[in-house]
Amino acid sequence: MDASSGERDHVHTELGLEYDLLVVSAADFEHNDALFNDGTAAFEGGEPTAQAAALEQHAATVVQYVANRFSVTGDGEKCTPTKRGAITIEQRDGVPYAYLPLDFACPPDVKAHELTSKLFPGSEKYVRSTNTIVTYEELDLQHGTASLNSSHPSFSTQQSRLEEYWQFFRLGAEHLYTGIDHILFLLALIAGSRRLRDIIAVATTFTIAHSVTFILAALGFVSAPASVIEPIIALSISVVAAMTLYRLWRGDDSDPRELDWPRLALVFVFGLVHGLGFASALGLDRDFSWSLLSSLLVFNLGIETVQLAIILAVFPVLMFLRRRLPLAGLSATGAIATGVCAMGLLWFVQRVAGV
Repeated sequence: MDASSGERDHVHTELGLEYDLLVVSAADFEHNDALFNDGTAAFEGGEPTAQAAALEQHAATVVQYVANRFSVTGDGEKCTPTKRGAITIEQRDGVPYAYLPLDFACPPDVKAHELTSKLFPGSEKYVRSTNTIVTYEELDLQHGTASLNSSHPSFSTQQSRLEEYWQFFRLGAEHLYTGIDHILFLLALIAGSRRLRDIIAVATTFTIAHSVTFILAALGFVSAPASVIEPIIALSISVVAAMTLYRLWRGDDSDPRELDWPRLALVFVFGLVHGLGFASALGLDRDFSWSLLSSLLVFNLGIETVQLAIILAVFPVLMFLRRRLPLAGLSATGAIATGVCAMGLLWFVQRVAGV
């Protein structure tokens, strides 16, 4: 979502909302069966012009739903929303998004604005959680980026840069520890690492790779459809885990003084793909700005912090078992690798099939 204001008594916004989710949510909210039927038919037809026309035909319902969930206040007084242009449709990773322009008329001489987003709440049962990324320019002479969710649905133009960074750090940390596919990939890396230098090497390789594509994708320099990225992420989990199982099966006779360069190369390639997955969590489509870049770096720092915490929690335990109780360590490594490999294959099949 973009927010900009040239005047303190008006806030001009453009909200980018997933088309099919907007249709079913607004139709259910207003009990508008015609919107549901028209919007669903346009979605299945896949024609952006028809999709925009369906929303425009029921614009009053759409605006009423959004205004009930998204609000702007000026010095604590509610601003009045008005649709200020045509609804347009754009594709993001093969998914249609509706762009709704709204103008919020606020009281005069406002010193600070506050934006609140409760769009697509879990109570509607269509989604489990929603993150709203707000980019604002010349709003109360401020500019920056904010992350809103059900736990922190609002932000004020009086918030400090530190508060803004904390929001993105938390969002990055939450994305990793709630992203089971990324965690399983990390467990596969841990299980296949024999020594401290191994886990440092693979963790560093993975971090560098996913950081590069994450930043480039989030800033709009590279892109790939989710229908391609998600199956590859699932496959990467199985491949890395299978490499560990193969080494256990043949017996590890490699030189302990040498790094496993083929494995590191594979981790780097898969890390590039995981970075695209991290970027899709934000759903950004903004042009480059230093403010946005700094927020993305903090988001990535949140990811790295949780990644390090998982390594520190799991790797020492495996190392202890391998050195003190070799049989137990071997069994634990094999069990982790087998479970991760099986789960990755299951997800790969499901994602390719579109289940």
